[in-house]
Amino acid sequence: MLIPILVTVGFIITFGVRIIQQYETGVVFQLGRYSRTLQPGLNFIIPLVETARVVDMRVLTNEIPKQQAITKDNVPVSINGVVYFQVVNSQSAVIEVQNYLYAVSQYAQAALRDVVGGMTFDDLLAERQKIGDEIEAIIQKQAANWGLKVTAIKLLDVDVPEDLKKMMSRQASAEREKRANITKAEGDKLAAVNLAEAAKTMAQSPGAMQLRTLQTIDGLGPTASNTVVLAVPIDIMDSVRALTVKLTEKKQG
Repeated sequence: MLIPILVTVGFIITFGVRIIQQYETGVVFQLGRYSRTLQPGLNFIIPLVETARVVDMRVLTNEIPKQQAITKDNVPVSINGVVYFQVVNSQSAVIEVQNYLYAVSQYAQAALRDVVGGMTFDDLLAERQKIGDEIEAIIQKQAANWGLKVTAIKLLDVDVPEDLKKMMSRQASAEREKRANITKAEGDKLAAVNLAEAAKTMAQSPGAMQLRTLQTIDGLGPTASNTVVLAVPIDIMDSVRALTVKLTEKKQG
């Protein structure tokens, strides 16, 4: 008599006790109908009459496999990403959808292709956060019916064909060369303005040219290998030439 009682008690403990972790809830079905939700801790169900399905309530991550899509300006791209979501209503997550992990993954793939198809390639590269927000809004509308909350969508990689990568590289190089030429031209213009101002100042100050010449000679240093060529101003040359002519005329006279 004692043995059947012990077997019955052991059966009830084995199949009737449910320990729910802090990050979980349990959805109980009694003869196939929803009965109640188990909270974290020690719980009991009626064996053979009730069944419990445990649901993880933490934030879950689900990879969005690489998707082939065509942008608004007909550029083929391959994109993958990650969707972060959380079960907020375990009853709906179990009853309203067969497999919420698979459902979210498939819905995210479709939303990703739709959003990318409505954007240009340049916007796709520059507005990743905006794309993620748009996909999140699309998924959340449906996920709410499944008892889920989408917390974030992150795009990981955007791959383009190799020939397009080469074209983008050439375009980037041309853009950098353009900026370098503009910078050089602006520098040349500024240098020319400064030289003109310096020449104007020297023309107004008779001793400025001589002072500049002395500064240049002083900056050469004492190295013996330096060869210094000094240009004599034209007005001095004219004075020397005129003096030579006068001396020659006196001798002839």
